[in-house]
Formats: sequence, structure tokens, C-alpha cells
Amino acid sequence: MVQGPFLKKIIFFAIPLALSSILQLLFNAADVIVVGNFAGSNSLAAVGNTTALINLIVNLFVGVSIGTSVVLGQAIGASDSRKAHLSVQTSMLFSLYGGIILIFIGIAITRPMLELMATPEEVIDLSTLYMQIYFTCMPAFLIYNFGAAILRAIGDTKRPLYFLFISGIINVILNLVLVIVFHLDVAGVAIATVISQYVSAFFITLTLVHSEGYVHFDFDFKSFDFALFAEMIKVGLPAGLQGAIFNISNVLIQSSINSFGSIVMAGNTASSNIEGFVYVAMNSFYQACLSFVSQNKGAKQYQNITKILVQCLICVTVTGLVFGVGAYLLGNQLISIYNQESEVIYYGVLRLGYVCAPYFLCGLMDVICGAIRGYGYSITPMIVSLTGACLFRIVWIFTVFATYHTLPVLYISYPISWALTFFVHVICYIVIMKKERMKRAAPASIA
Repeated sequence: MVQGPFLKKIIFFAIPLALSSILQLLFNAADVIVVGNFAGSNSLAAVGNTTALINLIVNLFVGVSIGTSVVLGQAIGASDSRKAHLSVQTSMLFSLYGGIILIFIGIAITRPMLELMATPEEVIDLSTLYMQIYFTCMPAFLIYNFGAAILRAIGDTKRPLYFLFISGIINVILNLVLVIVFHLDVAGVAIATVISQYVSAFFITLTLVHSEGYVHFDFDFKSFDFALFAEMIKVGLPAGLQGAIFNISNVLIQSSINSFGSIVMAGNTASSNIEGFVYVAMNSFYQACLSFVSQNKGAKQYQNITKILVQCLICVTVTGLVFGVGAYLLGNQLISIYNQESEVIYYGVLRLGYVCAPYFLCGLMDVICGAIRGYGYSITPMIVSLTGACLFRIVWIFTVFATYHTLPVLYISYPISWALTFFVHVICYIVIMKKERMKRAAPASIA
């Protein structure tokens, strides 16, 4: 990762990562498709209603995995094998502890939070049941994410793909059996998800246990390194806070969508699921940028960093335009896979036009944020993202949307916030690079 040319390496790094995420979403989409076609629009709305709330709760913990990628990547770049191995031990043990804590947090606050979101009466019981079952897979969810972050840091994006494929097949089979045969509705979908998550966590743990060198993991609970964990927290916690607080705006938006009724919620769920495919395709270049920049920073190959950023920005723009605009143009056909009701299709396509078509702007915002974070700056992108995206959307909901209470006015807040945040990130990146060049030049000038 520290020797050019980089474009081919970035693409070959990103493709398996994108395929892994797309595969995961395909199996998640199976949940939504099975529910939407065999349980009805209320069940479809119930599952979709939980997404923003689940993300709000888990993102704080998942953010630390970004700290793992950065700290491990810099240790590898600096050839510090001891630090790299301790990073693996610490992050995997944290994922286990954090997942257990999340089970109890998630189950306890599910119903009150759904009530605060003004979830309709015909949906809230189904949403509560789905979430409470779903949260029992949190240890597996975090173990897989942290394990995948470790493998990505060493350039291995293929094995997580294989593990997802196996667990995803299990998920689809269980969905069909539990929902269609046993008529378990949203509970069946949740149970299938939980089992498949534990399967993927098992494989990722087995891989690390049987690996050699600094990526080897053993269940030595005394090897948790608090100093390294603090370093991961320093980088990852702002990212986690950003994700958690960011989802406050998404919860508010979901609450606003809920005010239009279960049919709009169902269309919004189908559209959001489709947008997820576009997002993860773009997000693979965010992960690539973060990994490449962190290793080049660790290896002190500073001249490579801006080249990497520019190439990742080009890749994410092309990816976002092709998939985002393509999804909108095929909107009727895609939404109908989730549900056949004409109103559900109409509202789903409406969202695709305002959110999915200009989605490349979100990709640009994420990639430059990844470059700044990979360099070791985490507070700055957190503040910019929270102000430019989260705070902006909250203000928009309580001002513009409150005045013009329509779905287009609500949805257009997304692309506006992405463009604003990207612009400010560009300014921050230029300032940071200038500051770093001056720091490196200072000792030479004194000598």
C-alpha cells in the first residue's frame, strides 16, 4: 500500500470489499423482500422503521473499529509487529465485551425509543419484537466488524467475502422457512439474521485464531492493552460519536416519514434498502482511502497521500453516478421486487430521485473524511460532519420542513447536506496538509 502506482491497487482492494458489503446487503434485502411479499406492507414498514434506531445505538461501538484500522495500519506501516499484535488482541476482546453490553442496552430502550419516533400503532409492536430479537446478535455483529477491519488493514478483503456468502445463504434459507413455512413474520426474519451473524462471527474468529504473526488472536483476556485501546478510542470514538449523533438526524427524518403513514414508510424502506447497495459500493473507496493513507502515514510516504485521495475521489464519483442514477432509472422495477402495491412503488421511486440519484455527493464527503481520519485526525472530520450534515438536517426539519410539510422538501435535505459537508472537508484537508508540511520542515530549518 505504500508503493505506487495506486489506482489499480485501490480498485483491487475496493472490489472484494464492495462485493462483501453488497453480498451482505443482498442477504439483508432478502429479509425485507420476504417480509414485504409474504407478511405485508405493515411488516415491511416495521422492519424499515428500526434501521436508523439500530444504527444510532451500535455506531458508537462500530466507530472504534475505525480506530482499529488506523492504529493497526500505522503499526504495520512502521513495521511494529508487537503493537500490531496487541491491537488485534485488544480490538477483538473489546468487540466481545461491547457486544454483550449492547444486548442489554438495545432490549431495554427499544420500545421507549420507537414511541418517541411516533411509530404508528399498527407497526410499533412488530418493530419492537424485531429489534429485541435482533439485538441478541450484537456480540457476533461486532466481532465480525472488528475482525473484518483487522483483515482489511493487512489488505485481505477476500475472506470476509467468503464468510458473508456462507452466512448469507443460511440467512436466506432461514428467512424462507421461518416466514413462509412457520409464519413467524418479523420474528422469523430477526431470528434468521441472528443465526447468520453468529455464523460469520465464528468464521472470522476461526481465521484470526489460526493466523500466524501479528494478526493471530487468542483468547488471552489479560492481553487487553488499555494504552492501545485509548489510542483506538482517540481515533475511533469521534467516528463512533459522529455515526451515533449523525443517526439522530436520521431518526428525526424517520420520525418525520412516520407522520405520513405506513404506506410511505414501506416505500421509504424499500428505497433505503436499494440505496444501501449504492452506499456500500462507494464506501469501499472510503475504506480504501483510510487504509492506504494510514499505512503511508505510518511509513512516512507523505508524498503519496494526496495522490491516493484524488484517485479515490474519482473512483467514488464514477461509482456513485453509475449505480445511483441507474437505481433511479430502474426504480419502478426495483421497488416492485420488495412490494407490489402501486402506492408503495410510487413513494419508493420518489425517494430514489431525491436521495439515490445524487448519492455520489455522499461518497465524496466520506472519502475525503477517510483521508483526514486515516492521517490521524479524527476530531476535525467529526465536527465538520456533525455540523454540515447532522445539525443542518435537524435545523432543516424544524424550519423548512415544518413550513413545507412534504416528502420532497424532507428528502432534498440529504444532497444539500452532503455537498456542504464535502466543501468544508476540502478546506480542512488543505489546511491540515499545509500544517503537516510545516511541522516536517521545522526541524530541517532549525538545523
